[in-house]
Amino acid sequence: MAEQQRADERGRRQVKVGRVVSNSMDKTVVVAVENTVMAPLYRRLMKRTSKFYAHDENNACRVGDQVQIVSCRPLSKLKRWRVQQVLKQALES
Repeated sequence: MAEQQRADERGRRQVKVGRVVSNSMDKTVVVAVENTVMAPLYRRLMKRTSKFYAHDENNACRVGDQVQIVSCRPLSKLKRWRVQQVLKQALES
């Protein structure tokens, strides 16, 4: 209950779902989030990909994992997100 109350006080956090494309840094992963936008000229849907640097405290994520990230305070020059949970593990290769 106390955690829910703190979440309400600081407002609603942004949440995104994406795929891990890099985990070569310590406690940091790069997450690619796909978004569909309408092309203004051709009136067609296009896929746009944005990359976000996210904090992974336990180094639990691997390349290919589907993760949910949530916005947080700035942790470094580029990191403004943290991994909330791993939704789907990548297939073993």
